[in-house]
Amino acid sequence: MLSRRAALVFTAASLLACHQRALAGAAPDPVPFDEAAFTAAQKAGKPILVEVTAPWCPACKAQAPILTKLRQDPRFLELRTFTIDFDTGKALMQKFGVRLQSTLICFKGAVETGRGTGETQPEWIEALLEKTL
Repeated sequence: MLSRRAALVFTAASLLACHQRALAGAAPDPVPFDEAAFTAAQKAGKPILVEVTAPWCPACKAQAPILTKLRQDPRFLELRTFTIDFDTGKALMQKFGVRLQSTLICFKGAVETGRGTGETQPEWIEALLEKTL
């Protein structure tokens, strides 16, 4: 368990990184799925992407640079991205009804707006993310 000081330092560093990305005009980096942060983003009406990934997955590797580029787009400045590891996040996958890696699930607040699995076409991924706006 982290000490209070370590937790505060980690939180401050995370906020600073998010602030720097916002100043640069980019959405925050993806973070591992956290129920409290996900719920807060939903309640705030934020656009949300949940990525189910695996380090060995070729489709996930193809999606990564597309999503990184799209997060630089000012339209997606508010996008919050949460990742779920396919190999270790079985309970979360069940919660979201996911069976395969390379699954992208989009939300606008608490409403799911779309999902897809194995998609690697930049235009398709961009259209999916646009549904969160």
